[in-house]
Amino acid sequence: MRYETPASLMKEAKVSRILVIGAKGMLGRDLMGILPSSFPHGEIFGWDLEEIDIQKEEKTVLKIETLRPHIIVNIAAYTDVDGCESNQEKAFAVNAEGVKHVALAALKCQAKMIYLSTDYVFDGKKREPYLESDPPNPLNVYGLSKWKGEQYVQTMVKDALIIRTQWLYGRYGKNFVTSILQQAKEKKVLSIVNDQMGSPTYTVDLAKAIATLIQFDVRGIFHVANSDLCTWYTFGQAILKLSGMDKVKVIPISSKEIARPAVRPSYSVLSCQKLKKRTSLTLRPWSEALKEYLSAYRIATAQPGK
Repeated sequence: MRYETPASLMKEAKVSRILVIGAKGMLGRDLMGILPSSFPHGEIFGWDLEEIDIQKEEKTVLKIETLRPHIIVNIAAYTDVDGCESNQEKAFAVNAEGVKHVALAALKCQAKMIYLSTDYVFDGKKREPYLESDPPNPLNVYGLSKWKGEQYVQTMVKDALIIRTQWLYGRYGKNFVTSILQQAKEKKVLSIVNDQMGSPTYTVDLAKAIATLIQFDVRGIFHVANSDLCTWYTFGQAILKLSGMDKVKVIPISSKEIARPAVRPSYSVLSCQKLKKRTSLTLRPWSEALKEYLSAYRIATAQPGK
């Protein structure tokens, strides 16, 4: 990740109190580790389900209003894409109505609100990187619920930043990388989808980008993902090769062959040119980020008790 931006180009937000909702999740834990060094003079608060249930409007608004943060980063979400299909009520309660409740609180506190959204708001028919201005057309309940959340934020909060990202993996939660590594220990042959194209994104890199966007005090919609693109099949091959497990055979299959409940877009690559133009920031290629992640993963799993 490159940070050559001259200080003179940066419009740094006046930050004194930042609230992160969803602080114990995969991205949340990385963000909580990065924000204190990015804002040494600020107060950073991290809440998760133990502290706040954004599905409850009155309690959510009251608790946030009591803290009176200057910036609210809402990364709490129901992210089980297939689970959303069978539990639509929960999907919209968390990803849409819950976001509305946080937006109400932001309105009362006159706070900036940052909302994390997804590439799944798009249908994948464009076949070239999606711009922030491209019209959403979700194929699944998860994408639809996140898009509804976007609409609440855009219409309710004057100072709002929506960040769309994709294919997340990180150190603090189950993800595609850990799933592939686990399966490779148990099987000699893996079947991985080869007709979905995207950009795997490391939560550490995303967290750093979120901190940068806060520093630049930007508004609107921004796409943030690691550079370059691949299919899940190609991603899986890279994981195994870098882990010294390339003797495991990988078979490319189509999405129809696994028939998962939620339809995924076949192409959901995000254009991050707006991010580069406004902040001079370009996230490193996903292959470089993966190497760093796997190195950290090996060290962590080698520790006693792991």
